[in-house]
Amino acid sequence: MHQGKLVFSQLMTYLPLTTFRRCVAAHRGEHKVKDFSCLDQFFAMAFAQLTYRESLRDIEVNLRAQAHRLYHMGFRCSTISRNTLANANATRPWQIYADLAQHLIAMARPLYANEPFGVDLDATVYAFDATTIDLCLSVYPWAPFRSAKAAIKLHTLLDLRGSIPSFIHITDGKTHEVNILDDLVIEPGAYYLMDRGYLDFGRLYKLHAMNAFFVTRAKSNTKFKRRYSHPVDRTTSNIVCDQTGVLTVFYSSKDYPAALRRVVVKDEAGKRITFLTNNSALKPEMIAALYKQRWQVELFFKWIKQHLRIKAFLGTSENAVKTQIWIAVSTYVLIAIVKKRLHLPHSLYEILQILSLTMFETTPINQLLAPPTEKSDAESEQIQLTFL
Repeated sequence: MHQGKLVFSQLMTYLPLTTFRRCVAAHRGEHKVKDFSCLDQFFAMAFAQLTYRESLRDIEVNLRAQAHRLYHMGFRCSTISRNTLANANATRPWQIYADLAQHLIAMARPLYANEPFGVDLDATVYAFDATTIDLCLSVYPWAPFRSAKAAIKLHTLLDLRGSIPSFIHITDGKTHEVNILDDLVIEPGAYYLMDRGYLDFGRLYKLHAMNAFFVTRAKSNTKFKRRYSHPVDRTTSNIVCDQTGVLTVFYSSKDYPAALRRVVVKDEAGKRITFLTNNSALKPEMIAALYKQRWQVELFFKWIKQHLRIKAFLGTSENAVKTQIWIAVSTYVLIAIVKKRLHLPHSLYEILQILSLTMFETTPINQLLAPPTEKSDAESEQIQLTFL
């Protein structure tokens, strides 16, 4: 007799089913579908993400071995076939899962609104960057990158409080990162941290005009005319200079006619790093500390590539690839929601590692992920003596 809810089913109870059905209906995801629903497709792909399945055959074998538990996991189909799953990934609109991921992000961000991120700043701070996922050109001809290589780019705006992606855009490898700045919905008063690849003064001025702040690095050939310098203490800090000035190149000054702030610091190796920002209120040490936090988006890309299965795709069409990526993002955010709502002390890495081995257990998640109790040496010695 089945007793208790499976761990997988416990996780999926945090999925907003009403919203999911709205997303399916909006994109007609189940038009002429008889047995294998979009929810079954999401469950199968989420199971693959959580248990690190590497192929469609891998998913099929594992779920068919647990066929008597599919109903208790939430599936409404009697069996899982790799052909059916492959067809669903290739034909059902990926926008269903993109809309679902955005809704989950809207649920997760308030849960992490007060999460510290390394800098004492009472404002929303975003890190914007892109990562490239290499593909085979003969298999993925729809994603051109170079003459003999295909790739897709994952453009991500990461909220540093909780490392929750608030904006994700998927393009082919030829699309330049700076063009995606045009698609962002700018939040007034927020800080945007970007590397030198986004040094487009026309787009940066749009951020400035919308009362948002940016922190980026200057290129070696950036021409800057100092108007006045702010006093800095070079003896007790690594700040070299803090200046306010304007751009001198004709097109740059035309694109960004306002004043800019330039902060030069020395790193541990003695190398000079130049930052450009439109914020004049923060201390120069805070500007350098803010830009240092931009590294969190690089860690996010590294983490999601290692622990969510998006390096080996379960389909070759554009729709299948985007479906897999958006379901991977939805799974990541869903686990982040579960972590906060159950007040779990573990990191997301630890939670995913534990869940990957316990999908078919019936232990409540808060007990499964409870912090281990440390026994004293006297108790351990007493336990050993009882078995002698």
